[in-house]
Amino acid sequence: QVQLMESGGDVVQAGGSLRLSCVFSGSIADTWRMGWFRQEPGKAREGVASIAVVDSTDYADSVKGRFTISKDYAKNTLYLQMISLKPEDTAMYYCAASRVRGPPRLREEDFKYWGQGTQVTVSS
Repeated sequence: QVQLMESGGDVVQAGGSLRLSCVFSGSIADTWRMGWFRQEPGKAREGVASIAVVDSTDYADSVKGRFTISKDYAKNTLYLQMISLKPEDTAMYYCAASRVRGPPRLREEDFKYWGQGTQVTVSS
């Protein structure tokens, strides 16, 4: 049984920083693809960052240079470091995992397991 639990969401001013964490349990190997998504009310879920084999990464254009995805398997944790936050980064953030061994992906359909989300609000 794979389980993902996000934390670290908060209210922060524009220009500020946050680090989101996703603790995972179950038989997740270091070859799994993992990612962060976000969703605003009434909008589709958007892929933000993904990490896969040999720590290859991919990012949405809107967050490149500001967000960094990383993982620590010793702590069973996936991270999303966010800097220079903007009001348009406001959303519910979800972590996701897939047992597929392959490149990083930013599409919902490439992930099977999902967390419950953590809210990030950036005030202007």
